[in-house]
Amino acid sequence: MSVFEGLSGKLQETIKKIRGQGRVSEKDVKDMMREIKLALLEADVNFKVVKDFINKVSERCVGSEVLESLTPGQQVVKIVHEELIELLGREQSKVTFAPKPPTVFMMCGLQGSGKTTTSGKLANLLRKQGKNPLLVACDVYRPAAIKQLQVVGGQLNIPVFALEDNQNPVEIAKEAVKFANMKQYDLVILDTAGRLHIDEKLMDELLDIKKSVVPHEILLVVDSMTGQDAVNVSESFNEKLGIDGVVLTKLDGDTRGGAALSVKAVTGKPIKFAGMGEKLSDIEPFFPDRMASRILGMGDVLSLIEKAQEAYDEKKAIELEKKMRTMQFTMEDLLEQMQQMKKMGPLGDILGMMPGVDAKALKNVDVDEKKMARTEAIIKSMTKKERNDPSILNGSRRKRIAAGSGTTIQEVNQLVKQFEEMKKLMKMMTDMGKRGKKGGFGKFKMPF
Repeated sequence: MSVFEGLSGKLQETIKKIRGQGRVSEKDVKDMMREIKLALLEADVNFKVVKDFINKVSERCVGSEVLESLTPGQQVVKIVHEELIELLGREQSKVTFAPKPPTVFMMCGLQGSGKTTTSGKLANLLRKQGKNPLLVACDVYRPAAIKQLQVVGGQLNIPVFALEDNQNPVEIAKEAVKFANMKQYDLVILDTAGRLHIDEKLMDELLDIKKSVVPHEILLVVDSMTGQDAVNVSESFNEKLGIDGVVLTKLDGDTRGGAALSVKAVTGKPIKFAGMGEKLSDIEPFFPDRMASRILGMGDVLSLIEKAQEAYDEKKAIELEKKMRTMQFTMEDLLEQMQQMKKMGPLGDILGMMPGVDAKALKNVDVDEKKMARTEAIIKSMTKKERNDPSILNGSRRKRIAAGSGTTIQEVNQLVKQFEEMKKLMKMMTDMGKRGKKGGFGKFKMPF
């Protein structure tokens, strides 16, 4: 599921109507603004934020930069895109690290916002960037809160500091920082207590922790599915505690996710990270420009490249490109590619980052993970010789492969046929790329 799916689909439909237009009248702009306004309000974006956004966009669209430009339709899209980036915070806002370690991050938020899991995800993400994190259990109220953090820490192999017999979160935080100093942890992440709703007692406790350990970052974890409440919570926490940034969780959900778009505009505080799914690796730094592109269906090529770089080896990529060009791409290579793609995450998410692939289209593209598993099983049931040269696959070999992979002969035949088509298409596309032409996939079906 893509980010802000409902909102994304509606905005993309509206934009499609105007994108190719050679002439755009004030009425066209007005109609488009009405549709965008409705889409944003339905997605639960704060009313005042919507009003300001529409005013800014309308003003620019009716001005000379559109009416006198060569491609007015595209110019309108460009303005919507730029203003959406502005609304989301203009540029990436990074977290602050202390010049002299340890750096202390204080995580706060309501119960159920995903604070404990997010603390783990963040520790994991920053460890990949060379940090040595320590998770700290400061929630002494919720039954099993400490245990939950220990389980998350255990899964990630990140140590958790807890004082089971101490009920004072301020002391726990202080002791944890001392411990980190002693044991050379350069990042301390405090998982503080949440409440079902904001109350004075909670705020006082958080303020006490803030005064005693002076965190370098106070990050508010907000569940983007709670709609308008997400914005109200952010505002209250910011007024009472003062936050440095927001981590949005459950951004892979739908319907009311648009409220998240209001957080920056209402609190003035940047969104620093976004939680994109259930896995402990599903968190990424928040880039307003990339997010705006994703919402408008322009793809998020940079995140896609970064994901690919994590999973791919450059040398292999060069070899692969050569194989595609010379038609030497084998079933063995296909199997390896599928395994690499699995490392990058669900196929639907990856396709959703590609330019021009909108969420609606993805509903029809059956990104069938089960089919992928069957394809994998078929290739694994082949001998090395068969994988490298499918032309030797006679009837009895195909029968053996179907039996070995728990599939039918028809499925084996279909895979072989699609694989041959895929090889031709790859050669065509790499040739086009060399000649600087653009090609489309047409009616081509992936062999998984």
